[in-house]
Amino acid sequence: MSIALTQLVQQINAWLDIEQFKDYCPNGLQVEGRATVRRVVTGVTASQALIDQAIATQADAILVHHGYFWKGEPAPLTGYKGRRIKSLMQADISLLAYHLPLDEHPLWGNNQQLAIKMGWQVQGSMAGESWQYGLHGCLPKPLSAGQFADALTQRLGQPPLHLAGHQRPLKRIAWCTGAAHGGLLRAAELGVDAYVTGEASEQSLHLARELGVDFFAAGHHATERGGVQTLGQEIAQKMGLDVEFIDLPNPV
Repeated sequence: MSIALTQLVQQINAWLDIEQFKDYCPNGLQVEGRATVRRVVTGVTASQALIDQAIATQADAILVHHGYFWKGEPAPLTGYKGRRIKSLMQADISLLAYHLPLDEHPLWGNNQQLAIKMGWQVQGSMAGESWQYGLHGCLPKPLSAGQFADALTQRLGQPPLHLAGHQRPLKRIAWCTGAAHGGLLRAAELGVDAYVTGEASEQSLHLARELGVDFFAAGHHATERGGVQTLGQEIAQKMGLDVEFIDLPNPV
């Protein structure tokens, strides 16, 4: 089965309600290819390796979480950026990218999907005056920091960086996937025992200790695979398209 590219883009835009987000990049269609779509490749980041695999599998469109044209980056299509765009256009492949809308969606979002994968019980949003993204909740049962790190390793496929902030068991947690080390301050305001994100910064260690919150950096890529995978499954089921998730391992 195939559908019009415009129909695919309009439907995903509507599902993710992209107009409500003020993002760091454009959400939706970033590079326009052929007018009809039968096969879609999904992935976390629109790297050259993902594009090459999409071309090899004769995809009509690529759907990612991390696309192009970020605020503050150079505009010229030169170097690696130019090569990526050239590869897409020569192969007549469209690129669709969804950043914050795919982090925050209540069903398919990265934060919700991480909770499902880990078995965490969602109690609410992290949003407040100082921070707008992520979720908070609790574990099914209290765990030591070591047990919690082991669970992350088993389910995400790589060991997290653990920065200890206390010695008590972990019960209440907050999380925000990707590069969200700044959410640690909001996590402390919520009174949780641990905060999980993708990446750490130099100040994360000091804040964890001073705020009394255990910090876990579980991998930017590892924590953000769930959203695009689940959205791809929805596209396959609802639109009848051939959708394949290609996971390119990334320790960061």
